[in-house]
Amino acid sequence: MKFYSEDLSNETLWRSIILFGRNVASYKFALGKALLEIADKNITRISLEDLAPVFSRNICEHLKENPKQGTFKSSKFLKACSDFNQGKISHNALIETTIRLGFNNVIDAFHVVNSSELPTRFFYDERSNGMGINISDDLLQLTSTVQFDNLSHEIEARWRLVETAWELSLPARLLSVSYDNEDESIIFEDSHRRIGISACRDALNGYQKGYCFYSKTPISLNRLSIDICDVDHFLPHTLCQYSEFGSVNINGVWNLVLSSKECNRGENGKFSKIPKIRFLEKLHIRNEYYISSHHPLRETIINQTGQTELDRRKFLQTTYNMALKRLIHQWEPKFDEEDDLS
Repeated sequence: MKFYSEDLSNETLWRSIILFGRNVASYKFALGKALLEIADKNITRISLEDLAPVFSRNICEHLKENPKQGTFKSSKFLKACSDFNQGKISHNALIETTIRLGFNNVIDAFHVVNSSELPTRFFYDERSNGMGINISDDLLQLTSTVQFDNLSHEIEARWRLVETAWELSLPARLLSVSYDNEDESIIFEDSHRRIGISACRDALNGYQKGYCFYSKTPISLNRLSIDICDVDHFLPHTLCQYSEFGSVNINGVWNLVLSSKECNRGENGKFSKIPKIRFLEKLHIRNEYYISSHHPLRETIINQTGQTELDRRKFLQTTYNMALKRLIHQWEPKFDEEDDLS
């Protein structure tokens, strides 16, 4: 997709693993979080004995909230993690089981996306030499990027979305997911349940690579940061009050983007104006990126916007035209001449 494939930076490749890697269990997410933690300490080589506590801790923490951590019926490793949480086995026993069973597939498969190995490796497998894994310079270089602090949040958000889909055991087409303005969460709803899936900022950030949707200025997920981003309705939330939008889910993920505060509500901010048409193309490309992945929200977006790419394009154009007739005013951020609008 043009929006994401114009470069193959380390950040892009890392996110491809987290977003597009095969998800039959949550081990990839646990290993990803462990690798970021290790790299942040500038560790270049780590044994399985030292990796196991970090890796298993992430699994154990998620098991406390959601017992469904894979698509298989049983796992001796996950049982050991569950037993540890319940005080049935010692920490030493957990680590021994993790070393023996926890890494069997995840280390081999970590760099595989769409059935092929990535051109960049974030670690090298040296288990055959009894050396554990060797952290690559490409992973260490991520620690100095402006987006490094966001990467762990993105893994957590993706993990929560995937395990929620597993836990619900529902066909994806039955999921109805929208945005809750009050607590800034993506919400799953049906006639019996209303479940907060993840912080919306975290869930959306990986698809914008840590930059404002409109101005491409860096944004942060840290609530204490002055650069904390806003969750913005591309077509303004105020449209919900008009009858012609009764069948359009304005709160749907298809209509949510991350924006800098300046673009969303600064002196020359968007507020309830309609973004210029070129941003509609960008929104379409972003949504197609969701759909091209195995994202738990994939079917929801398809059901909300159309079954085919052409249907979705027509839906966006029609809804955009309706919104423009209601709200009249168009908006774009103020760019310097050299700013990239792609």
